[in-house]
Amino acid sequence: MVNFVIVSHSAKIAEGVVELVSQMKVDTCKVIAAGGLDDPHNPIGTDAVKIMQAVEEAFSPDGVVILVDLGSAILSAETALDLLESEIAEKVKICYAPLVEGALSAVVAASAGDNIENVIAEANASSELKLSFSA
Repeated sequence: MVNFVIVSHSAKIAEGVVELVSQMKVDTCKVIAAGGLDDPHNPIGTDAVKIMQAVEEAFSPDGVVILVDLGSAILSAETALDLLESEIAEKVKICYAPLVEGALSAVVAASAGDNIENVIAEANASSELKLSFSA
């Protein structure tokens, strides 16, 4: 099963997304929060080592999708990929979908047994959901 790492500059946002998507996933689908910095004076930011450790915890031979909130989270996720063993890193994809909607759609797809390509496609398509309400 495809598993997930949620990266946000805020630990609370990452944890909140995990809490939300956990309502829609099967028990075997792992969703790990990797948000914020472990610095009580400056908690906002992303940490490549924290992301790397979350990917290792979430690892599945079917793959891991990292969902990110803002641009510099992408840089931290890319750095985390560089820190991983190559056998793990090759099974990890960064997804640029909207964080909340994308995570929810992706987790539902993974829980239904979709492969990593379909999971990412569902996450990316999630941005259209809000647009359909405004029509």
